[in-house]
Amino acid sequence: MPYVNVKVAGNLSAGQKKEIARGISETLFKVAGKDPGTTYIVFEEISRENWAVGERLLSE
Repeated sequence: MPYVNVKVAGNLSAGQKKEIARGISETLFKVAGKDPGTTYIVFEEISRENWAVGERLLSE
């Protein structure tokens, strides 16, 4: 049972999440033989003001 946590700065639409989930599920099936029906994918949308690269906030 694979568990994948996808963290992104900002928001994704439902369509984008579905496409990303499909791609992750397909890749895990092709590469590792993992059943897409038992692959759990969690999306964490993090506000750009709460994410930094080095000293710079992504909201700047």
